Amino acid sequence: MPKTILVVDDEPDAVNFVTEILEGEGYKVISASDGSKGLAAMRKDKPDLVVLDVQMPEMDGFQVFEEMKKDENLKSIPVVMLTGIRDKVGMGFSADDMKSYMGERPNAYIEKPIEPIKLRQTVKQILG
Repeated sequence: MPKTILVVDDEPDAVNFVTEILEGEGYKVISASDGSKGLAAMRKDKPDLVVLDVQMPEMDGFQVFEEMKKDENLKSIPVVMLTGIRDKVGMGFSADDMKSYMGERPNAYIEKPIEPIKLRQTVKQILG
């Protein structure tokens, strides 16, 4: 039974790119186009891992992450955060920065544009 990964991103191209990479590694990939749909999918499908974009309209990745950590059924799901913020503002952001900011840290933090090798290695490392 392949492990299930939920990709939450409002950019269809990003979802397709990540899906192609992960399906190529044998994972089952499901997706959601925004934060609230992502939380609903997590509650319904209980994925083994969530790949979560930071910048989304309405409910951003930080808010989704915060909701996950408050939910007994979701808080143990590993999270890989994706962001293109460095390109936009010239400033990076790390899992440790997120821990200082939110009190929790994601399992990994990957900058966009996504390097397929880095994504594969990160997911493999988290899911074993």
